[in-house]
Amino acid sequence: MYDCHYLICLFSMKKFYLIVVLLLSVLSLSAKNGKAMSEGIANADSHLTANEARKYRGFVSDNLFVPKGQWIFGGKASYSAHRNSDYTFTLINDIDSKGYNLDVSPMIAYAPWNNMALGVRFGYGRSLISLDNSSLTVSGADMTVDMFHQIKHTYTGSLFWRPYIPLGNSSRFAFFAEVQLNMSGGQSKTIAETSVIDGMQDYRGTYAQHFGAQIALQPGIVAFVTNNAAVELSIGVFGVGFDRTHQIKNQLTEGNITTLDTNFKLNLLSVGFGMSFYL
Repeated sequence: MYDCHYLICLFSMKKFYLIVVLLLSVLSLSAKNGKAMSEGIANADSHLTANEARKYRGFVSDNLFVPKGQWIFGGKASYSAHRNSDYTFTLINDIDSKGYNLDVSPMIAYAPWNNMALGVRFGYGRSLISLDNSSLTVSGADMTVDMFHQIKHTYTGSLFWRPYIPLGNSSRFAFFAEVQLNMSGGQSKTIAETSVIDGMQDYRGTYAQHFGAQIALQPGIVAFVTNNAAVELSIGVFGVGFDRTHQIKNQLTEGNITTLDTNFKLNLLSVGFGMSFYL
């Protein structure tokens, strides 16, 4: 028996510690150049051109991190699985379930200018949840779920533009601010027990199709571990998108839901850790 909640917490703590370590490394490198950069901005002529101002601010660097003409290959992949037997979580008792999550996201990019890259990313996700039993007791009221099974597939495609900002004179560490245009689609199938009618168990089946689009900003840090291989850590901070779902229940009734979402905040669910190769 695996404690699903414990595994999720353990994974989250590992990711948190990784973020802290990378940020401390980056800050220690950038601190060396912070004083010189501040003095340069303070002493600069107030009548700078737009490009000169960006250079003084550090958005444009003479330090070459990704040269023009370089190809970048990489991606992210994750897999997790759980199995619960008579597990208790807060008010929910006797949980018997199993499931998994699989996500694969390869990407390819090209640098048409120094320290700037354009690329595409594709993704596939598959998840399964199979809940055979659970019970909830609140103020003497009992609710049970004897069967709930769902399988879901998702497909994504992204176009992105990524400018790199090297940290001082370092050729190993850099910030990037990735602007993305994302398209997504998918489908899900759900079957669940409902009630007993005339001594026969009744079931509910639902089929849903999903389509969405989003414009997003995802900054991050990249660090070279070898001459050509680098690790990347990124997190979503801004997104504007819409989502539409078409649902068919028991092959009889249909429904639609459309949502529009705008957010400007740290999205901890979008923390990404990946590997890339610069060739």
